[in-house]
Amino acid sequence: HVQLVESGGGLVKAGGSLTLRCEYSYTHEKYCMGWFRQAPGKKREGVAAINSDGQIVYSDSVKGRFTISRDYGERSVILQMIDLRPEDSALYTCAADRQPGIIPSRWLWDIGYTFWGQGTQVTVS
Repeated sequence: HVQLVESGGGLVKAGGSLTLRCEYSYTHEKYCMGWFRQAPGKKREGVAAINSDGQIVYSDSVKGRFTISRDYGERSVILQMIDLRPEDSALYTCAADRQPGIIPSRWLWDIGYTFWGQGTQVTVS
């Protein structure tokens, strides 16, 4: 069982930035990690994912503004967000799975993930 804990959310003005962190409990296993977000009344959307080899995929809505990376020393996956917009407001949740999809674009599909964190709220005014 993998435990995931997100942090770093908050309230920020449009154009501002935030850095989210997802701490994971596994040490040696290889997992693909994804960041998802869900706003009230909307479907959950995958925004970025990184696999154990460092391959990365972004949704078109965040490409060029969000950066996903791994911090192996802290056993974390980081989501750096710049140029935030009101439409980025959502509950951001990280997820883990050994193989969420055969091709990178499917790593943004939530159905492929087994383990989920509780989420951290991002609000852009």
